[in-house]
Amino acid sequence: MPHSQTSVPSGRIRLARGASPWLLPTVATAAVSLVRARRSGAAKAVAVPATALAAGMLWFFRDPEREITQGRVISPADGVVQSIMPWKDGRTRVAIFMSPLNVHVNRAPLAGTVTSVEHVPGGFVPAFNKESENNERVVWHFDTELGDIEMIQIAGAVARRIVPYIPSGTKVEQGDRIGLIRFGSRVDLYLPKGVEVAVEVGQKTVAGVTRIDRD
Repeated sequence: MPHSQTSVPSGRIRLARGASPWLLPTVATAAVSLVRARRSGAAKAVAVPATALAAGMLWFFRDPEREITQGRVISPADGVVQSIMPWKDGRTRVAIFMSPLNVHVNRAPLAGTVTSVEHVPGGFVPAFNKESENNERVVWHFDTELGDIEMIQIAGAVARRIVPYIPSGTKVEQGDRIGLIRFGSRVDLYLPKGVEVAVEVGQKTVAGVTRIDRD
């Protein structure tokens, strides 16, 4: 099965909305420890790991601009296709695992209207585990040209917060940013009956760039 194009043009990179509760204290600690490091051995000892952690946070919460691919259904997440499963109602579930190294801003897989955004409390087992289906999650439904499209953001063992950017009733264009999952996590996309999957298990995906369906 051929892979979708996943190259991304270079461009301006911004920080994700919803990053500040984690990012600001980390960067502030690194900045203070660096200033004090010249006069204090203790501050110097803190400065190195604090600076490394701040750099890691800045990398994790990056939100690069993307040139959105043309296609009926595009990937809502950066990551790796973990599974492709037929569902009893005829739909196909494509599960994308997102490691802490991936961009964690999710995008609309199709243009349409958000018909519901439901937060479901749950556990925090690793997102690659089958039991993660009982984790905290946010269930999205979109009214699109293909009918109702369901997408689920699933929190992982490290991720403890999903941040939706838009409410129910919002009209979205394909590839619009719709939410953030902090740290390792998973996104499940349910394709309607009759839509053929163009990706395969183990394939890397890029949100807004990798095409999920085949003509």
